[in-house]
Amino acid sequence: MLTHISISDYTIVSSLEMEFSNALTVITGETGAGKSIMLDALGLCLGDRADPKAVRHGCERAQVVASFDTSAIPQAETWLRERDLHTGDECLLRRVVTAEGRSRAYINGSATTVQDCAELGALLIDIHSQHAHQSLLRKPVQRELLDAFAGHQALARQVEQTASDWLRSGRELELLTGTRDEHTARAQLLAYQVEELDELNLQTGELAALEQEQKLLENAEGILASAHQALELCEAQQSGTHQALQLLDGDVHVAATVAGARDLLDSAAIQLSEARGEIQHYIDTVEIDPQRLDQVQRRLENIYDVARKHRVLPEEIGPLHQRLQEELQGLADGGQRIEQLQQDMDKLAQAYRDDAAKLANKRRTAARKLVKQASEVLASLAMEQCQLEIALPARESANPHPHGSEDIEFLISTNPGAPTQALGKIASGGELSRISLAIQVVTASTSTVPSMIFDEVDVGIGGAVAEVVGKLLRTLAEQTQVLCVTHLPQVAAQGQHHIQVSKTSDKKSVETRLSLLQEEEKVLEIARMLGGVKITEQTLAHAREMLEA
Repeated sequence: MLTHISISDYTIVSSLEMEFSNALTVITGETGAGKSIMLDALGLCLGDRADPKAVRHGCERAQVVASFDTSAIPQAETWLRERDLHTGDECLLRRVVTAEGRSRAYINGSATTVQDCAELGALLIDIHSQHAHQSLLRKPVQRELLDAFAGHQALARQVEQTASDWLRSGRELELLTGTRDEHTARAQLLAYQVEELDELNLQTGELAALEQEQKLLENAEGILASAHQALELCEAQQSGTHQALQLLDGDVHVAATVAGARDLLDSAAIQLSEARGEIQHYIDTVEIDPQRLDQVQRRLENIYDVARKHRVLPEEIGPLHQRLQEELQGLADGGQRIEQLQQDMDKLAQAYRDDAAKLANKRRTAARKLVKQASEVLASLAMEQCQLEIALPARESANPHPHGSEDIEFLISTNPGAPTQALGKIASGGELSRISLAIQVVTASTSTVPSMIFDEVDVGIGGAVAEVVGKLLRTLAEQTQVLCVTHLPQVAAQGQHHIQVSKTSDKKSVETRLSLLQEEEKVLEIARMLGGVKITEQTLAHAREMLEA
């Protein structure tokens, strides 16, 4: 449950701290005092959109911190542990908004996303705003209310997932079968091209080797002539080197003084001998072979022709061959994919029919139960003539639908004997408000969320009906924490805890304050709500009577 909220520099609040208890807490105050500011600030912690205009004038940033006791919320505990954010039974949600429009969110001190705050917030608290009855007019909201009341959300999600998988497979199948002729033509072309490249059978590195060999064969005569000339020069140099060594070795006096020169000549003689051997080996490998040259040139011409045909460079033929083979295999696999998709869709359709049938039965049972309980509440709200109905007509198509095999719509008749119609066509504003409240109270009683906030959902209600509303909320508070923003004294009188919102101002600023009222202060506030500006002994007595009732 919500245990504490701290607000700093938010709209007309400079600093605000408030502790919360279990049971029913009512929040009252004069019009314009800022009764909804606390809820708006709380909404920030729960992932609402940040507005830089919400930062108090002249301040750099606004901050809201909300504390929740999660000891009795296993879903929230699990969610926190899965993300390594669990720090104990207390969970802190913090939101910071700067005047420049930047926003940061934190869970238990760790920076997080607004989406995570919203996801966790849905497990911690449920807010019913004064505009909730407007959303009740929408079929998706009606479906979600019914499924939440029945407690079969997991089955509904399974039906949705199965239907979505079926639809996705159907789209892929349609794409594959719709272009089958194109695929066939493409496959025939690819088969011809791959066969041609298979016949070419270009090996890795073959092109470079052929081009090198072609140059060698084309220039064989010149290469051999140059090599022979170089060989002759090496032989002449080698002979001269040997003669020089003999002269140095023959003169004892000279040899002693030029030992270094002799070593160099000796080394040169060795290198010349090795060079001569390398050149001779090269000459032996080079031969004038016109027949081989012709073979090489024909092979290269074949390679170049294929490259031009496919509009690629010769060195790109290998990668092209691989790509065409892969595409051809992919098209061949397409037939298998079509067959697999058809089998998958059959299985998904059967699974959908089974789960959708179970869901439909559960929805019908839950609808009857919801109508019965809501009708009882409506009777207590002076709408005993109101006939509520939840229609579940089968969809026109038997194909899997993400929301199940039936449509869901809440219908109402406010006059005896009149046919039921959609809520928006029949109910007036006040009637719709009471219908919405009745449904909310009934569905809230089965909610797993431990805290609920009602923000002026009693608009358009008064008199004895307002007292019934207050008692309904108090009864609901026996099961969960309830906070209610109200302008009705009959509702406020039912609160076990009473928070008053007040606004003070001077020439420089405006300030909103929250005060937890004690017994006599409750009397004064209820009297103000009853009698307006002038509080008489009669209104005070009436207020005490309402609080004691």
